[in-house]
Amino acid sequence: MSLSTAEDRATAAEETLSEEEYRDRLRELPPSAKLVAKVLETDSPLSQGQLAEESLLPDRTVRYALNRLEDVDLVGSRYSFRDARKQVYYLKN
Repeated sequence: MSLSTAEDRATAAEETLSEEEYRDRLRELPPSAKLVAKVLETDSPLSQGQLAEESLLPDRTVRYALNRLEDVDLVGSRYSFRDARKQVYYLKN
């Protein structure tokens, strides 16, 4: 196990939301953000392009949805291990 994986797990444990708090934050968001969150629940981490492909939403809509999810602190991002030019997104809960 690498150190970064252990650090990621420790960070994730600190950021865990209750199911009720997660749903309350998600409730006020637009449908596109809810769909992106659902896709991230089933398959994560994903790049913006992968999210667009999986959700069948336009790239611009995915960017908007990710911004809204970041505003309410439901999604995090990091650089991809496979391609450092890309960021990948994951749910914080």
